[in-house]
Amino acid sequence: MNHNVDTYFAEGCGRCPLGGTPDCKVHDWEEELAKLRVVILDCQLTEESKWGVPCYTFQKKNVVILSALKEYCAVSFFKGALLKDPKGVLEKAGENTQAARVIRFTNVRQIAKMKSTLKAYIGEAIEIEKAGLKVSFKASPEPIPEELIGKMDEMPALKTAFEALTPGRQRGYILHFSSAKQSKTREARIEKCVEKILEGKGLNDHYMSKKK
Repeated sequence: MNHNVDTYFAEGCGRCPLGGTPDCKVHDWEEELAKLRVVILDCQLTEESKWGVPCYTFQKKNVVILSALKEYCAVSFFKGALLKDPKGVLEKAGENTQAARVIRFTNVRQIAKMKSTLKAYIGEAIEIEKAGLKVSFKASPEPIPEELIGKMDEMPALKTAFEALTPGRQRGYILHFSSAKQSKTREARIEKCVEKILEGKGLNDHYMSKKK
């Protein structure tokens, strides 16, 4: 276990105002996240803290990440589109998602029931990394600014989150970034929007309080 990841389980990712408070979403899924952590570590992956969340790697290649959302917690496969998915449990995080796939969990019983399936999928994901396979991405209907492409190369989680946005939200960001004439201005706009994109929110969305 990576002790830096312990901060996530105690305080959350810190990307929204609820981080470090009792209302952070991680506290809704403490038991589930702990069990998923054990299952993933049993697959001999390396645990790291990336973008404020637990990320599990194989030979420095990102394989899966753990996340806590309002309605569920999830294991996300970076190259889930390449998995065979014989059990039919993988889902796209959003209609425009290309590479990533998620398995959503809402209780510990579900995790116990799917333990062997989850480990098998992780094993296949590791083999995909060993083979050096890559996802073929379809061209975006809107040209993505080079500055955003560069930022997503630096932060794979940002790429995953951006692809999970609805086409309308993606277009909103792209138009907002592209409307700046200077590269520095485009970069600055992107930096200001990183947290919102990671939270799955559109350009004009506001952070929402928890129901509880």
